[in-house]
Amino acid sequence: MTGSKAASSLSPQEAVARLRGEIEQHNYRYYVQDDPSVSDAEYDTLMRELIALETAHPELVTAESPTQRVGAAPLAAFGSVTHAVPMLSLGNAFEAEDVLDFDKRVTDTLRSAGLLGPEDETDYFCELKLDGLAISLRYEKGLLVQAATRGDGQTGEDVTSNIRTIRSVPLKLKGAAPDVLEVRGEVLMFRADFDRLNQAQGERGEKIFVNPRNAAAGSLRQLDPRITAQRSLRFFAYSWGEVHGLPRSQHGEYEEPAPGTRQTSTLPRDTHGGMLAWLGELGLPINVKHNKHVRGAAGLLGFYEDVGKLRASLPYDIDGVVYKVDALPAQKVLGFVARAPRFALAHKFPAEEATTELLDIEVQVGRTGAITPVARLKPVFVGGVTVTNATLHNEGEIRRKDVRKGDTVIVRRAGDVIPEVVGPVLAKRPPEVAAGDNAWTYPTSCPVCGSAIERPEGEAIARCTGGLFCAAQRKQTLQHAAGRKALDIEGLGEKLVEQLVDKGRVKSLADIFGLTADELAEYDRMGAKSAENLVAAIDKARQPTLGRLLFALGIRHVGESTARDVARHFGDMDAIMNASEEQLLAVTDVGPAVAASIHRFFAEHHNREIIEALRKHGVHPVAEAAARGGVLAGKTVVLTGTMPNWTRDDATRHILAAGGKVSGSVSRKTAYVVAGEDAGSKLAKAQELGVPILDEDGLKALLGSDE
Repeated sequence: MTGSKAASSLSPQEAVARLRGEIEQHNYRYYVQDDPSVSDAEYDTLMRELIALETAHPELVTAESPTQRVGAAPLAAFGSVTHAVPMLSLGNAFEAEDVLDFDKRVTDTLRSAGLLGPEDETDYFCELKLDGLAISLRYEKGLLVQAATRGDGQTGEDVTSNIRTIRSVPLKLKGAAPDVLEVRGEVLMFRADFDRLNQAQGERGEKIFVNPRNAAAGSLRQLDPRITAQRSLRFFAYSWGEVHGLPRSQHGEYEEPAPGTRQTSTLPRDTHGGMLAWLGELGLPINVKHNKHVRGAAGLLGFYEDVGKLRASLPYDIDGVVYKVDALPAQKVLGFVARAPRFALAHKFPAEEATTELLDIEVQVGRTGAITPVARLKPVFVGGVTVTNATLHNEGEIRRKDVRKGDTVIVRRAGDVIPEVVGPVLAKRPPEVAAGDNAWTYPTSCPVCGSAIERPEGEAIARCTGGLFCAAQRKQTLQHAAGRKALDIEGLGEKLVEQLVDKGRVKSLADIFGLTADELAEYDRMGAKSAENLVAAIDKARQPTLGRLLFALGIRHVGESTARDVARHFGDMDAIMNASEEQLLAVTDVGPAVAASIHRFFAEHHNREIIEALRKHGVHPVAEAAARGGVLAGKTVVLTGTMPNWTRDDATRHILAAGGKVSGSVSRKTAYVVAGEDAGSKLAKAQELGVPILDEDGLKALLGSDE
């Protein structure tokens, strides 16, 4: 019996309890089991009755009532929440070989620990990798008391008020709940709800969201929970954090290990799949339909292939699958590395692709004269963004793919990677495009300065020979020189550099140091105050370290680290300018190509003139500090992933100050690998070679830094 007929024969307290129970059961059937038991009209009737009763009897209103999901006052800002147990990220796999390597590492470790026999395979629990936002829900005595975003893994944003509006999130757990339960999961938006939202946004003339994930993120970070309540967000649980005070009747025989990773209390089940089933019994939504137990690498790859086939038919977006060792005792043995577990892996799907028309092929000129062909495309939505340009890499790639103007082409984009043209759809090639003389040919002269384009022997990339005579190279060289890792001239941005070069005011790096505030104030977007600030930044850049100045010159093959090594070895600019190739080869990690490039640069008369002009403008570099006595003296460190507090530049600066060297590749000579969130193949390589791995805190402890 439902509705007013049931309520009329009960006391207000009983009627409220009955209605709440019915409504939450209908929410569970609709949002969790995807099996609605009443029509929308019947559901609305129940909600109206409950609202009426609670209005008449306000003393009966409780925080877990379904009526309290909507209508909270707007928030002033989001507070921060420190996770009782860190929210770790996962290592990524992109190829089948990565999965095979993962399974081998796991299986070998478990066999060594005696948890698997010589011929046994590892049991895994496989899940979909939902494309949403990671959230942690904290329940105390079965009641939802807090919700937080992942943040940096240690600290997230308090989004409790907004999470309470999501109807698939229970405000009160079912049955006997532990004293404390942290539930980890994903907030997402189904595609149909996303389409309805964008339609409504368009009709109101408001922002159109790019994809469901962005819509979910924007909805969850609304300062007004009433707006979030209108956005049809969903939640699926996939893991847990702190579990404390489990009812005695639910005690299992497995005790979770490692204080500071998860918790030390007894858990009710001893497998990951079993724990998810337990969360489901408490009323939490689990994506059970597509979860699966498999065995060994073949099972993992089979699951990946099966999910790939049904991906397009799912009602929500996914960007891969997740593999987890199922047995919790086995997870304990495997443990964690840096900010990721060794017992789990995210296997990403290939880049998203779409087809569109290739309108034209143009070339861009880079800082070192590199000529890069670029496809101009009819706008196409792929990988979450609208793409109008895509790289074609080089002449060899265009010839290999036989891409032509007027073709229908396949465009690929993965994450934040620059879109690329995969190739033409030959079945759709028009006859006039198919004619033999319509194949694209590389230009022989620079489209910017008219200088000859040449491709050095043995190289795939053709280059403009104009050097700084070429305005395109000059602009990018100046932008490079003003960058934070070079002379760090704040305020000298792309637009201003373009104006200075186009008007002929700046023809070399030295000309920058002759600019005055009065003349700068006459340029677009430059007022008197901005001009004064820029001149002050230019003055500050007159005494860079020698390594920074060398890097700022934009010598081909000379990166930030190499420039610093050369500066430390020779000590002053004259010694570098007059060094032979043999003398340059004596510098650590300087090979023949780098030595030849530096020697060739300073053999050019106009480059030496720039150095002299810089000196006349008061630019006098200071020697690099050798830091030979530092804790990392003579040691090489590799950085990978994103650290919670330090940027990569921060970490590099501290490592260099301690006498170390930062490298981009891992080898047996690497002293340490510092791994942050989303660490990739470098972390796996370090594990394979047995290189010590640090997180940010470990690096700070090594360096003795309290920043």
